[in-house]
Amino acid sequence: MPQKIDEITERINQTSGFIPLLVHELEQVMVGQKYLIERLILGLLTGEHILIEGVPGLAKTTAVKALAQSVKADFKRIQFTPDLLPADLLGTQVYQPKTGGFDIKKGPLFANIILADEINRAPAKV
Repeated sequence: MPQKIDEITERINQTSGFIPLLVHELEQVMVGQKYLIERLILGLLTGEHILIEGVPGLAKTTAVKALAQSVKADFKRIQFTPDLLPADLLGTQVYQPKTGGFDIKKGPLFANIILADEINRAPAKV
């Protein structure tokens, strides 16, 4: 039995070897924000949503953008406004006169990492 635990521990150490590098990369951008960095990485690893609350000017956008750049993920920011429409999030079809067809223009929801800013301003239909 102890041998299996050692094997599992070794696999965990091999698989999680990138985490200290990611923490170091994020600490270059977010100085003194170790708790936030740990929570961002935890959310990334678990595939869950992360709620970051704070007054304006606390670099919430910078933190999420730095995380996306560190893992080479596509990042989009959505500014919620009262006149926001579902097509603004999902995208739409754009007519191409040269081909006579429609091309799909994907919205920000198709990014790997999305920052939804000021959700409380969004209308109910969104």
